[in-house]
Amino acid sequence: MFEEFKNAFNRQNNAHIQLIIINVVVFVVLGILMVLPTIFGFENIFSVVHRQFVIPPTFSEFISRPWTIITYSFAHDLRGLFHILFNMLALYWFGKLFAEYLGSDKLIALYVLGALTAAGFYLLMFNTVPFFVAQANSFPGMVGASGAIFAIMVGAATLLPDYTFYLLFFGPVRIKYIAAVYIFISFLGTVGSNAGGNIAHLGGALMGYVYIKQLQAGVNWGSWITVTLDWFKNLFKPRTRVKVSYRKDEPKTKPAKPTKASQDEIDAILDKISDRGYESLSKDEKEKLFNASKK
Repeated sequence: MFEEFKNAFNRQNNAHIQLIIINVVVFVVLGILMVLPTIFGFENIFSVVHRQFVIPPTFSEFISRPWTIITYSFAHDLRGLFHILFNMLALYWFGKLFAEYLGSDKLIALYVLGALTAAGFYLLMFNTVPFFVAQANSFPGMVGASGAIFAIMVGAATLLPDYTFYLLFFGPVRIKYIAAVYIFISFLGTVGSNAGGNIAHLGGALMGYVYIKQLQAGVNWGSWITVTLDWFKNLFKPRTRVKVSYRKDEPKTKPAKPTKASQDEIDAILDKISDRGYESLSKDEKEKLFNASKK
């Protein structure tokens, strides 16, 4: 199984699968840390680790764990499989389409930009809008890749609005309508029990739209992400050792002086040419004739 995952992860232009594998691995590891320490009476281990993936709603708490602005987008609710299942299905469908047209580097860049923008919207709303500020203390925090996936979904719909997916029970549906329905459902959910998650969806969706529009205008907002990831990759690449060899300088020999031919030798060469042609001459004879012609 490990080799199969490794081969799938290392394929070219395969960022959607790489992101899915990372999300699944994090889910499995957190699940193991939730179950085993609980059985043996070490519940605190899971709490400490899980907190590193939960982005809190208040700025005061977020400042103590600023890395959660990105780590939250690789963790999911452990109370059931539907959260990660639907997110990974959407990431596979829309991520595959996105990578086919724009490549893996831009897919990863938009995933990260979507996650950052979704987190930014979430923090902004829960710390400035009175309706959400009143709920901040009772909201446990946010995990999930939904914000990043909304960015990819809306990005794909902005790039290829009339591309068609075949949905169960619905048949062929253009992806611009799929994106529009999910955005509206998230808009309704901003006043529900998962207000933070739905706010993040809208932030990610906005980034997906803006990213593609900027890309079409010739500006790549995610280039810094690609450069940063390439720098990290190069850190772990084995460097080829350059072998240096030394050799002694060979004594320089003076070029041999051209052989001088006597007049009799030249006459004999000319007679040979007249009898059998120039091609019948040996290398030495040709050299003598050439040197004689320079006089």
